[in-house]
Amino acid sequence: MDAAERDLFAQTLRKTMTAASGRALDTALADLGWSDLLTQAPDVAVPLAFGLLGETGAHAPLLNDVLLHAAGRAVGGTPPLPYTGGAWVVWERTDETGGALDGELPLRTVAAGDPVPLAAGRRALGWWLLGTGRAMLALARSHVLDRTQFGRPLASFQAVRHRLAETLVALDGAEATLVAAEDDLGCLLAKAAAGQAALTAARHCQQVLGGIGFTAEHDLHRHVRRALVLDGLLGSARELTREAGQLVREGRSAPRLVQL
Repeated sequence: MDAAERDLFAQTLRKTMTAASGRALDTALADLGWSDLLTQAPDVAVPLAFGLLGETGAHAPLLNDVLLHAAGRAVGGTPPLPYTGGAWVVWERTDETGGALDGELPLRTVAAGDPVPLAAGRRALGWWLLGTGRAMLALARSHVLDRTQFGRPLASFQAVRHRLAETLVALDGAEATLVAAEDDLGCLLAKAAAGQAALTAARHCQQVLGGIGFTAEHDLHRHVRRALVLDGLLGSARELTREAGQLVREGRSAPRLVQL
């Protein structure tokens, strides 16, 4: 896929995700050839699709397909997914919402399932968390550019600028780890970095938006809930960081993750 084809695909995905979500989006992406693209060009399909899910706020059970494909199984199913705290959930391919923190997502708690390769799924979730973080940053940036306080634009206050700058640094750092992730440990660390970056974005952007960020009329709360749920899927940032530390202690050395 050359640059022109990639841009066209990105435009099509963005338009589709802006117009649909849930089961309707799942069907639309199937019609666009999602499963074929996942098989033929996963390095293009996964970052684009999951990043745009985060930026648009849409959702679809694409994580199921990524995990099934990595396990050598047919896509279209609903494998049990490990969740933070030792729980397991299933991401249904319906619009029946579950009792999760993010009520828009059709997640259902289940008994422990069979283990599946998690690296590809963690990397995909990392791109989704990155897109969600960038969506929150865009909302906060728009707010501080439009609003004034004490006769000055909010964007002119140093404390506000520092919070947004720290958010951008965290997101850009997470993106670098996602681009470099190749093996199990790399994907584990990338997901942890993306989860931490999204939580950093939620904290700083909520502070910048102030009271309006707590209201249901503003879109920030949807992205905050999404970041919290996605961080818990396939291991939270805290759990994965501890797991990585344990692996390093057991191996008595830190493996090279990037060839510079």
